[in-house]
Amino acid sequence: MFGATSAIAEQVARLYAAKGARIFLAGRQRERLDTIAQDLQVRGASAVSTYGVDFDDVAAFGPMVEACGSPDRTLIAYGTLPDQQGAEGSADLTAKALLTNFTSPAVLLNLLADRLHSGAAVAVITSVAGERGRQSNYVYGAAKGGLSRFLEGLRHRLAPKGIRVIDVRPGFVDTPMTDGMDKKGPLWAKPERVARDIEKALERRDGPIHTPWFWWGIMAIITRVPARIFHKTKL
Repeated sequence: MFGATSAIAEQVARLYAAKGARIFLAGRQRERLDTIAQDLQVRGASAVSTYGVDFDDVAAFGPMVEACGSPDRTLIAYGTLPDQQGAEGSADLTAKALLTNFTSPAVLLNLLADRLHSGAAVAVITSVAGERGRQSNYVYGAAKGGLSRFLEGLRHRLAPKGIRVIDVRPGFVDTPMTDGMDKKGPLWAKPERVARDIEKALERRDGPIHTPWFWWGIMAIITRVPARIFHKTKL
C-alpha cells in the first residue's frame, strides 16, 4: 500500500488483513503508519511492515521499492486536491499538484513494474475528474487524466506478462481529502464502499473501473456534452 494512511487505503488494507495477508505500508505519517499496522495485526494480518516516505521526493523511491519486494497486490492511493484558483495564480502550486498527482506515481509505477510477477495486480486511484477538463478543477483533473493514460500504456506493456493494471476512478468520497466540501447527497460514497470495489478489482479485473459503479453512466454523459453547451455550465 503506497499512501497507506489514506482513508481508502486503510479500508483496503483491513480487507486483506482479514485474509491473513502480509502487508507493506508506505506513507508520509510514520506514527499513523504504526497505529494502522497495529490495527491490521489485530485484524488478522500475518505480518505488517511500514516505510516512511515523502512521495514528492521521487529520488528516494529506489530503497522503498526494494523494501517492498515483489508484491502480489499493489495499491497506490496517495494524492492531493489542490485549490484550483490558487493554482491558477501560482506556478509553484501547479507544479506541486502535478508532481504529487502524476509525476510521483508514474515514477513509482515504472520502478515497480520490473519487480512484478505473472499473476500480480496493481490498482492506482485516479479520479473521474480526469475524464474531462472542467474549470473548477482542471489542474487536478489534468494530473489524474494524464495518470490514466500512463496506466493505459503500462497495462499494454505488462499484459503479455500476465500482470493486471487497474485504473480506479472514484467519484465523491467522504475522506479527509474532501473536508470543506458539502458532502450531502446520493453521489457521496464512504471509503469502505470504495475499498470493497478496489479489493474485488484487484482479485478479478483489469482496466479502468468507476466506483461506485453509477459514475460510469454519469461520466458517459458528461464526456459527451458538446463544448458549446458544456462551456455555459459552472462545472
